[in-house]
Amino acid sequence: MPDASTPDLAALREAAAAAQKALEEAERAAAPAAPETGRPEGAAPPSAPAPATPDSPLDGYAAEVAAGYASGATLPLGALLEGEAGGEATPNPQVQVGFALSMLNRHGLVAGATGTGKTKTLQGMAEGLSLAGVPVFLADVKGDLSGLALPGPDNPKVAERAASIGQEWRPTQYPVEFYSLGGIGKGVPIRTTVTDFGPLLMSKVLGLNETQESSLTLIFHWADKKGLALLDLKDLQSVIAYLTSDEGKGELKGIGGVSAATAGVILREIVGLEGQGADAFFGEPAFATSDLITTKGDLGVLSVLELPAVQDRPQLFSTFLMWLLADLFQDLPEVGDADKPKLVFFFDEAHLLFTGASKDFLQQVVQTVRLIRSKGVGVFFVTQSPKDVPSDVLAQLGNRVQHALRAFTPDDATALRAAARTFPTSPYDLERLLQELGTGEAVVTVLTEKGAPSPVAWTRVRAPQASMDPAGDAAIDQVVAASPGQARYGTPVDAESAFELLQAKAQEQAAGQAAAEGSATAAEDERELAKERARLEKEAATRERTEARHKEQAARDRNRVVTSLAKTAGTVLVRELTRSLFGTRKR
Repeated sequence: MPDASTPDLAALREAAAAAQKALEEAERAAAPAAPETGRPEGAAPPSAPAPATPDSPLDGYAAEVAAGYASGATLPLGALLEGEAGGEATPNPQVQVGFALSMLNRHGLVAGATGTGKTKTLQGMAEGLSLAGVPVFLADVKGDLSGLALPGPDNPKVAERAASIGQEWRPTQYPVEFYSLGGIGKGVPIRTTVTDFGPLLMSKVLGLNETQESSLTLIFHWADKKGLALLDLKDLQSVIAYLTSDEGKGELKGIGGVSAATAGVILREIVGLEGQGADAFFGEPAFATSDLITTKGDLGVLSVLELPAVQDRPQLFSTFLMWLLADLFQDLPEVGDADKPKLVFFFDEAHLLFTGASKDFLQQVVQTVRLIRSKGVGVFFVTQSPKDVPSDVLAQLGNRVQHALRAFTPDDATALRAAARTFPTSPYDLERLLQELGTGEAVVTVLTEKGAPSPVAWTRVRAPQASMDPAGDAAIDQVVAASPGQARYGTPVDAESAFELLQAKAQEQAAGQAAAEGSATAAEDERELAKERARLEKEAATRERTEARHKEQAARDRNRVVTSLAKTAGTVLVRELTRSLFGTRKR
């Protein structure tokens, strides 16, 4: 038996537990309250959660972010930053931020002021997609993305930055194809025919009203029935001119006709489109958009459309965008929810698409963006501010990567507040944070695999592994020369089409008219010659009759003289004989 002075072990354990519980309650009571979503007016703005060491367990908002971005196949973007906004921030490599590959067809926005790193974010996303085997199309307006064809140079600062966010960085070269619009600039030319572009899309681009659109559709229909191929803009112009000419204006009377006023509007708009350089975009050989959906080994091919030569011609850029998305939507099968997209588009400097755009154009973009996701195609708009994208289009963009915004004017401040309100609720003071983000940092929210927005994450974005400097002309020329697309699309073809056929018809008619006019002239000449011959013959006959009359008159005159003389002589003779006989002759 235990001695009475020996401590009861069970009692000791209970006392220790009670003391520990009391200590924990005291510590909780002394700890500051957790930050709330709202804050009293004038209170200091909350910042991101306190930094954690790589080996520490995740808790608080960091754990929420980690859980929100945990998914199967992902496109990595960067790591969570923790610390004070505008002050020292520490990346937490344990909390990786990225996109669910299966949700990239929900489209997205990459925005930020000039110099904040959005183009490098775009480049890093394209590289990650290529590594995932997803083909990518990039509209490179400024020529900044051509470095994708070259491995990035070794840089200790880049390597150190990559290591801090858990990125295994190494110089990498990606499979790249360079394209150009109709051969304007460097790259394999992308062209399409007017027929393939279609009357509805052409009407949207030209900004036609319903009546004019109906007339243009009628013109396309007539040309198709007559076997007149509409390959380039001069084909369309020649058909319109023919149908409003004296010869062709009766062609469409039975099915509605086209007024001269409507035809004039369409022709003027086509001339304006030509002024933007679209005549180079329309023609043959026509580009097959399926060529953009290709891989090289396990890597998705990056198709880079070089646009520096056309960045001052937004209508041409818009025309191309509408055709490309519409053509893909028409040709691609429905795929539903796939593990990863079939193709992802990035349109840099997206404000060029919408500056001065017509209402019809915007409606077409909204409709195309809304529907094309069912084909497994994702579209990302890259621009300086969310306000550059129309609200109807912005509403379709579920994935957001927002770099720093500036608020130098009242309009900028309004845009900043609007951008902050589009993000889900978070412990960040986004109006402050968005102005104080460093280069290569972004505020991110994406759609999870369940279709819900992920927690807002202050993120340090991964560094591109290809060259961040533009490739030189020699490197681009080398890639283009080795491209199978250059052999297929490099040389333009001017096949016989509506322009040539109508021109030949006009020449035949002119020759027939000239021949008819020549025949008429010859007949007229013959008639004139006959008239002249008859006149001469008549004059000759008149002269002959006149001469005959003159001869007859002269003969009569001679006869009268002879007769007169004979009479006179006879009279004299008789008188003399009489005188002689009767003795009356004077002697």
